[in-house]
Amino acid sequence: MGEIKLLFVGSQSAGKTTAIATVSEVNALDYGEFTLDTGQKLRCYAATSGQPYSYLAKGTFNGLIILINNAGSDPIGDIARYVDTFRELISKIKTVIGITHLDVAPEPELPSYHNYLREHQIQLPLMAIDPRSRSSIMALIKRFQ
Repeated sequence: MGEIKLLFVGSQSAGKTTAIATVSEVNALDYGEFTLDTGQKLRCYAATSGQPYSYLAKGTFNGLIILINNAGSDPIGDIARYVDTFRELISKIKTVIGITHLDVAPEPELPSYHNYLREHQIQLPLMAIDPRSRSSIMALIKRFQ
């Protein structure tokens, strides 16, 4: 059955740690794990701004989740920065972008993100998520099964 290791990265207060805690059976500050219905163990790691991303990008992860805080000062710019920072890793593993905080900051809307990705020829799935909602996080995780 094996295990799936996911790395959560993203803008400040995007919900990385919250998302992991929402679905985890075992939870530490920036780490969580649980068993999927298939019996596979899912291990989730949150990268914080204090960690060097170059070190994290060399890890053995099966998937990358980029969370973008829609209420941030430049959420479209955040996508550009994270895609650029993790370009090498993105080319090797499945990657999904989750947009958070649409409930408190409805602008920019999802089509703006899709337009940015299309204009820059970046083909990554993107979806709105609520890091406090188990079903929302599980929908994101199902992309890696």
